[in-house]
Amino acid sequence: MQKKLYFGSNLKMYKTIEETVAYLQKLVENTKDISRDEIELFIIPSYTTLESATKNVDRNYVMLGAQNMCWEDQGQFTGEISPLMLKELGLDLVMIGHSERRHVFGETDAEENKKVKAALNHGFTTLLCIGETAEEKEFGISPEVLRTQLKVGFYGVSADNIGKIWVAYEPVWSIGVNGTPASADYAEEMHKVIKECLQEIFGEASAEIPVLYGGSVNPGNANELIVQPSIDGLFTGRAAWDADKFDKLIRDAKKTRESMA
Repeated sequence: MQKKLYFGSNLKMYKTIEETVAYLQKLVENTKDISRDEIELFIIPSYTTLESATKNVDRNYVMLGAQNMCWEDQGQFTGEISPLMLKELGLDLVMIGHSERRHVFGETDAEENKKVKAALNHGFTTLLCIGETAEEKEFGISPEVLRTQLKVGFYGVSADNIGKIWVAYEPVWSIGVNGTPASADYAEEMHKVIKECLQEIFGEASAEIPVLYGGSVNPGNANELIVQPSIDGLFTGRAAWDADKFDKLIRDAKKTRESMA
């Protein structure tokens, strides 16, 4: 049986409330003929748009997530958002450890671990983002870096949570306006490392954890990435921020993957 494919995007600090709702409604309308048994579609908008998004978008067709979350339920954490606040909005998913949180805002692997545990304890699907810097790649330590981020990120997490765990591999050097996409071969090599490490952490059942590639995914490379055996989905950046273009990318990738089955 063909495995479910995962397609999603993090809208970062882009799109107003009105723009976000319009985008999500268009994306749902465009893609609703595709069975959600075949694809999982998720979008992670900015905080200020979340309430409007949850009220105005058909959640049968798209999962909605938050870009970050505090590990405490409440307290003296000015500027933070707690799991209880996100639960109140009825969100499905929380992204933890995006490279901008790690490298711009200085979050550590240990902090990501606390956030992962909090998100899982509150029943959120938890998307842990991992990736190496250009310097770490140059030193030839990419596998060690990814394994460290996974082993610390999931430290103390029970295999009972596997149904709620997703991983996104986003090489830091491949993200953003000036990012260089990883080659399909390199991405597959790193995804194999990730899957092996997940098996060490969680055992055989870890095969159920989807591992997505993110980092300058575009219509030119999506198809060669999605056919890699260890890549379960695409975490797409700016190429996804136009609903029509994202719809086309999803359909092309899905068709390509099916033709290889």
